[in-house]
Amino acid sequence: MQGLGSANREIGLAGLIDHTVLKPDASRADVARRCDEALAHGFASVCVNGVHAAFVAERLRGSSVKTCAVLGFPLGASGAAAKAAEAAWLVGEGADELDMVLDIGALREGDLERVRADIAAVRAASGGRVLKVILETCLLDEAQIVAACRIAAETGADFVKTSTGFSTGGATVEAVALMRRTVGPDIGVKASGGIRTAEVARAMVAAGASRIGASASVAIVDASQEKASAGGY
Repeated sequence: MQGLGSANREIGLAGLIDHTVLKPDASRADVARRCDEALAHGFASVCVNGVHAAFVAERLRGSSVKTCAVLGFPLGASGAAAKAAEAAWLVGEGADELDMVLDIGALREGDLERVRADIAAVRAASGGRVLKVILETCLLDEAQIVAACRIAAETGADFVKTSTGFSTGGATVEAVALMRRTVGPDIGVKASGGIRTAEVARAMVAAGASRIGASASVAIVDASQEKASAGGY
């Protein structure tokens, strides 16, 4: 069980965060710094583009911090076979977790079998790694979000995730709550995109998020710890 937000509050906000660096101009030094920050703060993972996966896996070796890599990113339009090949390559590079963008166009036009085949191909190629399916909720209506969550659950995904952070909007409390209601307690919900403060992160957890994707992770946990020390939580 990936767990609900109320349970996850017990392990602290830092342990729920995928510390993210996905900008196309990210340097190896940028990625190394994120790894060191993740080790220092005890984040759940470092989430990177695939070209950095092997470097991250080596730098995090021996720690509890996972290597997370995105695929089919950020558009989800590369096709099931290409995504499956990318998943297999990322597993070979040392990725512990895979965040895939589903076929958004197929979902919007109601071709749910294509959506199912897209996710299933990556699941089959993932070598049992944790699989998170990115819906890009800002481009979807409620019925489409529900359909995507159900398909992801049925095809064996471990998480559903709100956003890439590269489209017209990011995570919302409403989308997270809808996703949690749809998948129930046994599948993770990752809120990602535009989460820059401890207050917003905790609102996502309260709505049902069991993982947070953020690039402002250090500022989030520092603010959270300061408020906790002051008796605010």
